[in-house]
Amino acid sequence: MRYASLTPSGKVATRLAGWFVPPYKGRTYLAHIGQNYYVAPSAIIHHDSLDIGDNVFIGERVVIYQSGNDGSVQIGRDTHIHMDSIIETGSGGRLTIGIDTHIQPRCQFSAYAGSIEIGDRVQIAPFCSFYPYNHSYLTDEPIKRQPLRTKGGIVIDDDVLLSVGVHVLDGVTIGKGAVVGAGAVVTKDIPERAVACGNPAKVIQMRADAE
Repeated sequence: MRYASLTPSGKVATRLAGWFVPPYKGRTYLAHIGQNYYVAPSAIIHHDSLDIGDNVFIGERVVIYQSGNDGSVQIGRDTHIHMDSIIETGSGGRLTIGIDTHIQPRCQFSAYAGSIEIGDRVQIAPFCSFYPYNHSYLTDEPIKRQPLRTKGGIVIDDDVLLSVGVHVLDGVTIGKGAVVGAGAVVTKDIPERAVACGNPAKVIQMRADAE
């Protein structure tokens, strides 16, 4: 793994390192050998402003894509991004992910028009999506030709848990230690240590009350 990188020879070294270990999450420990990171050979990286921290794991068929040479992606150390997740940046957007955050399979991060900021130790279940923008929908133009608009970026604070299939929209901050239930659509801020669910997501209790 000390030879692993995004270069052609580095990808060969990564493939060799994975030959004798289990697939999927069985390979996460490879990211913690030395001060390097693991990017699966099947991952697609098309981004010229990507900063990957030490011991990051990027799994099978993850896509990190830059549209029009716009936006940046920063992934903090010890973070895991699992298979089939997609990260995109475009005009006016950027994505930052903190330390020791875990993103489960098939999540979508589309950082256009606004930023997406994910904190430390955040737990994101499969099929979650993050859209810091919306389409304009004036009646005198086809939707395809209308510009993107945004209420602001998305901020997910430290130690948040997002359950399966949570969708987070523009202008939303989810406070530290909050929990969001499966299938929720988050359109407004959620305070620290709150438990929220539903479409649109609403606070149903505080974690202290549940304890």
